[in-house]
Amino acid sequence: MQIIESTPYQNFTYALKSKDVKRQYPVMLLRFLNFTDVSGESIDEKCVSLYEFAKEIDNRKALESKLMEYVRFQEERILRNEINAGTLRNYIKAVKHFFVINDILLNWDKIKKGVPTFTQTSNDRNPDILEIKPLLSYNDIRIKPIVLTMLSSGIRVGAWNWLKWKNITPVEKNGVIKCARITVYYGEPDQYFSYITSEAYQALQDYMNFRKLHGEKIDGESWLIRDQWQKISKAHGHRIGQAGKPKRFDSEGIRRLIYDSWKVQGVLTVHDSSSTEKHQPFKSSHGFRKFFETQCEMVMKSIDVEILMGHGFSKRGLKANYYRPTENYLLEQYLKAVDLLTINEENKLSNYVRTLEDKDKQNQDIIYEKLQEKDDAYIALSDQVMKLMEEIQQLKSTSEKYSYEN
Repeated sequence: MQIIESTPYQNFTYALKSKDVKRQYPVMLLRFLNFTDVSGESIDEKCVSLYEFAKEIDNRKALESKLMEYVRFQEERILRNEINAGTLRNYIKAVKHFFVINDILLNWDKIKKGVPTFTQTSNDRNPDILEIKPLLSYNDIRIKPIVLTMLSSGIRVGAWNWLKWKNITPVEKNGVIKCARITVYYGEPDQYFSYITSEAYQALQDYMNFRKLHGEKIDGESWLIRDQWQKISKAHGHRIGQAGKPKRFDSEGIRRLIYDSWKVQGVLTVHDSSSTEKHQPFKSSHGFRKFFETQCEMVMKSIDVEILMGHGFSKRGLKANYYRPTENYLLEQYLKAVDLLTINEENKLSNYVRTLEDKDKQNQDIIYEKLQEKDDAYIALSDQVMKLMEEIQQLKSTSEKYSYEN
């Protein structure tokens, strides 16, 4: 049997599990490969060159020195506010992973001595409603359902790789859609559920109807967000049905779409290449998750918000073993936050009117019940009076008969 050894880069990618890590680690490794100026055209060829150099014991000291030089170079970028200390630590994690998975032993304790410490708390904030509104008018029809779904459910951008139309279920009350249930990471071990606002559900429904109008067959297996397609015939100017072969628009494409729309709409700054200030006030995609958490915690318990955000047992601690709220309870808690998660003022007003109508109907039901109770009590009392009168009449008859006989 012929055994073909994996390349150093194949070893490197073998142990990368999550989609985000698979996306980020190769990019961070390539930064180091370019810094060392190893030979090779592709990342695979560069990894072979680095491995061939590193496997020689006599070259280990020189390699450690190069790594420390790399740390110093990145520290200078930190001082120029181009990156933060947490980013540098991630750079080192990716490089260390390459050497560890390829059995190259280095003195990492010595190398990490020069890596600056950083606080886990990020100083970026979540976007506010006034910043989000311009995003919804971006000229890509997909951005509105994407943004409204993310900020009203708190899902990660990576969750879009699994989301299909069957994962969205409207929640009705008295014939009115109050919100919709969303199943995140369907079929995966870390599957969980959350909710989206009726505003987000309507945006998704409109997007699905638009796709159906252009010839796509929409069913439960349809991807929630898909690729673009040609909509108008350039020769004749009429609508053409070229939407029949949908392809999933993956999380990386969605991440880029969100980032571009922030900048095109003038909310996030387009930095000049010579600028040293690269920091943005909030994260392009993750900011929606922060928005969800911040808004929900105004009216919900933190642990309930964490459950709807898909935080696992490790993040929720010991309470997760004992605190198991029902789905109906979580729904009622989420409905308290719907207005805070709704962007359009008209939708907020509609929600408010529906709430008043619900309360009015509840009050009418209560009044009806009280009146019914009163009627029932009156009927019961009338029956008792009639029975008492019959008993009195019987007593009178008995008394008269007794008097007559005597």
